[in-house]
Amino acid sequence: MVHHIKALAPDPKNTILFAGFQAAGTLGAAMLNGAESVKIHGEYVPVRAEVQILSNLSAHADYAEILEWLDGFRAPPRLTFITHGEPAASDALRHRIEEQKRWRCRVPDYREQVDLV
Repeated sequence: MVHHIKALAPDPKNTILFAGFQAAGTLGAAMLNGAESVKIHGEYVPVRAEVQILSNLSAHADYAEILEWLDGFRAPPRLTFITHGEPAASDALRHRIEEQKRWRCRVPDYREQVDLV
């Protein structure tokens, strides 16, 4: 994906269209917030293309779809890590899984390492 952005972003005749939410700190969020250039592969690429978002689309499951997917497990895991989404959304999903499935869950801290043995 970044190869396409690197090639197409400098041309004002192009449109870069994001489908769904772009998390803070990502290339997509920077572009949607009006960045004049973005760093790709160690070099700054000017953003002259039109940048738009289809906010009613998402590339990821919502909480209901995730809970439905979890219904397919024969037994709960010892511990479920929630690593998707913004911190508040991750914590809300953790809470829903704990309440509805009675599974042990946690949202790990950024760059936290966990021994799974």
